Amino acid sequence: MIMLFESKKIKQILAVLLCVLMLCTGCAGNNGQSEESLYSSITMEDAAVLLESENDYLILDVRTEQEYFSGHIPGAMCIPNEDIDETVVEILTDKEQVIFVYCRSGNRSKQAAEKLANLGYTNIVEIGGVKDWPGDLVIIGEK
Repeated sequence: MIMLFESKKIKQILAVLLCVLMLCTGCAGNNGQSEESLYSSITMEDAAVLLESENDYLILDVRTEQEYFSGHIPGAMCIPNEDIDETVVEILTDKEQVIFVYCRSGNRSKQAAEKLANLGYTNIVEIGGVKDWPGDLVIIGEK
Protein backbone atom coordinates (compact mmCIF):
# COMPACT_ATOMS: atom_id res chain seq x y z
CA MET A 1 0.00 0.00 0.00
CA ILE A 2 2.79 2.46 0.84
CA MET A 3 4.65 1.65 -2.38
CA LEU A 4 1.48 2.26 -4.40
CA PHE A 5 1.05 5.69 -2.76
CA GLU A 6 4.69 6.60 -3.34
CA SER A 7 4.46 5.46 -6.98
CA LYS A 8 1.35 7.61 -7.51
CA LYS A 9 3.00 10.63 -5.89
CA ILE A 10 6.14 10.16 -8.00
CA LYS A 11 4.00 10.02 -11.15
CA GLN A 12 2.20 13.23 -10.11
CA ILE A 13 5.48 15.03 -9.46
CA LEU A 14 6.89 13.87 -12.80
CA ALA A 15 3.75 15.02 -14.63
CA VAL A 16 3.95 18.47 -13.04
CA LEU A 17 7.67 18.76 -13.73
CA LEU A 18 7.03 17.81 -17.34
CA CYS A 19 4.46 20.63 -17.60
CA VAL A 20 6.97 23.14 -16.20
CA LEU A 21 9.71 21.84 -18.51
CA MET A 22 7.42 22.25 -21.51
CA LEU A 23 6.68 25.78 -20.35
CA CYS A 24 10.37 26.63 -20.01
CA THR A 25 11.39 25.25 -23.41
CA GLY A 26 8.35 25.94 -25.55
CA CYS A 27 7.34 29.45 -24.61
CA ALA A 28 10.43 31.59 -25.06
CA GLY A 29 8.84 33.54 -27.90
CA ASN A 30 5.60 33.85 -29.79
CA ASN A 31 6.84 32.73 -33.25
CA GLY A 32 3.29 32.79 -34.61
CA GLN A 33 1.89 30.69 -31.79
CA SER A 34 -1.42 31.43 -30.11
CA GLU A 35 -1.51 33.45 -26.89
CA GLU A 36 -2.42 30.34 -24.86
CA SER A 37 0.99 28.83 -25.65
CA LEU A 38 2.75 31.68 -23.83
CA TYR A 39 1.95 30.13 -20.45
CA SER A 40 1.03 26.71 -19.11
CA SER A 41 -1.93 25.61 -17.02
CA ILE A 42 -2.01 22.88 -14.39
CA THR A 43 -4.56 21.86 -11.78
CA MET A 44 -4.50 23.07 -8.20
CA GLU A 45 -3.82 19.49 -7.07
CA ASP A 46 -0.75 19.27 -9.32
CA ALA A 47 0.34 22.71 -8.17
CA ALA A 48 0.07 21.67 -4.51
CA VAL A 49 2.32 18.66 -5.18
CA LEU A 50 4.82 20.78 -7.09
CA LEU A 51 4.90 23.52 -4.45
CA GLU A 52 5.88 20.91 -1.84
CA SER A 53 9.00 19.93 -3.78
CA GLU A 54 10.09 23.25 -5.34
CA ASN A 55 11.40 26.39 -3.69
CA ASP A 56 12.27 29.02 -6.31
CA TYR A 57 8.86 30.30 -7.33
CA LEU A 58 6.34 33.04 -6.69
CA ILE A 59 2.63 32.52 -6.03
CA LEU A 60 0.54 35.37 -7.39
CA ASP A 61 -3.06 35.91 -6.28
CA VAL A 62 -4.75 38.16 -8.85
CA ARG A 63 -8.02 38.68 -6.96
CA THR A 64 -8.91 41.92 -5.21
CA GLU A 65 -7.23 42.72 -1.90
CA GLN A 66 -10.49 42.06 -0.06
CA GLU A 67 -10.70 38.58 -1.60
CA TYR A 68 -7.01 37.98 -0.79
CA PHE A 69 -7.54 38.92 2.87
CA SER A 70 -10.51 36.55 3.12
CA GLY A 71 -8.26 33.56 2.36
CA HIS A 72 -5.20 32.99 0.19
CA ILE A 73 -2.62 30.28 -0.49
CA PRO A 74 0.26 30.46 2.03
CA GLY A 75 3.12 32.56 0.67
CA ALA A 76 1.05 34.20 -2.06
CA MET A 77 1.33 37.89 -2.87
CA CYS A 78 -1.59 39.92 -4.16
CA ILE A 79 -1.51 41.93 -7.37
CA PRO A 80 -5.08 42.32 -8.65
CA ASN A 81 -5.59 41.38 -12.30
CA GLU A 82 -6.72 44.90 -13.16
CA ASP A 83 -3.39 46.25 -11.82
CA ILE A 84 -1.20 44.08 -14.04
CA ASP A 85 0.42 46.39 -16.58
CA GLU A 86 3.90 47.72 -17.35
CA THR A 87 4.33 48.97 -13.77
CA VAL A 88 4.24 45.38 -12.42
CA VAL A 89 7.82 45.00 -13.70
CA GLU A 90 8.95 47.14 -10.75
CA ILE A 91 7.52 44.54 -8.36
CA LEU A 92 8.19 41.32 -10.28
CA THR A 93 11.75 41.99 -11.38
CA ASP A 94 12.81 38.48 -12.46
CA LYS A 95 11.04 37.72 -15.73
CA GLU A 96 12.42 34.16 -15.75
CA GLN A 97 11.18 33.16 -12.28
CA VAL A 98 8.40 30.57 -12.12
CA ILE A 99 5.18 32.40 -11.24
CA PHE A 100 2.08 30.42 -10.24
CA VAL A 101 -1.03 32.52 -10.92
CA TYR A 102 -4.48 31.95 -9.42
CA CYS A 103 -7.75 33.73 -8.74
CA ARG A 104 -11.15 32.61 -7.39
CA SER A 105 -12.38 30.40 -10.23
CA GLY A 106 -9.74 30.51 -12.99
CA ASN A 107 -10.98 33.28 -15.29
CA ARG A 108 -8.89 36.19 -14.00
CA SER A 109 -5.83 33.95 -13.58
CA LYS A 110 -5.92 33.14 -17.31
CA GLN A 111 -6.22 36.86 -18.14
CA ALA A 112 -3.36 37.72 -15.78
CA ALA A 113 -1.15 34.90 -17.11
CA GLU A 114 -1.65 36.22 -20.64
CA LYS A 115 -0.84 39.78 -19.55
CA LEU A 116 2.32 38.64 -17.76
CA ALA A 117 3.43 36.61 -20.78
CA ASN A 118 2.85 39.62 -23.03
CA LEU A 119 5.02 41.68 -20.66
CA GLY A 120 7.88 39.22 -21.23
CA TYR A 121 7.57 36.83 -18.28
CA THR A 122 8.62 33.40 -19.50
CA ASN A 123 7.67 30.91 -16.75
CA ILE A 124 4.00 31.54 -16.03
CA VAL A 125 1.96 28.63 -14.66
CA GLU A 126 -1.78 29.32 -14.41
CA ILE A 127 -3.25 27.12 -11.65
CA GLY A 128 -6.92 28.08 -11.69
CA GLY A 129 -9.13 29.01 -8.79
CA VAL A 130 -8.41 29.06 -5.08
CA LYS A 131 -11.78 27.37 -4.59
CA ASP A 132 -10.03 24.16 -5.71
CA TRP A 133 -6.95 24.55 -3.45
CA PRO A 134 -6.54 21.30 -1.47
CA GLY A 135 -4.64 22.85 1.45
CA ASP A 136 -5.26 25.41 4.15
CA LEU A 137 -5.67 29.08 3.39
CA VAL A 138 -4.24 32.08 5.22
CA ILE A 139 -7.03 34.37 6.44
CA ILE A 140 -6.06 37.91 7.34
CA GLY A 141 -9.54 39.36 7.83
CA GLU A 142 -11.05 42.66 6.82
CA LYS A 143 -8.78 45.63 6.19
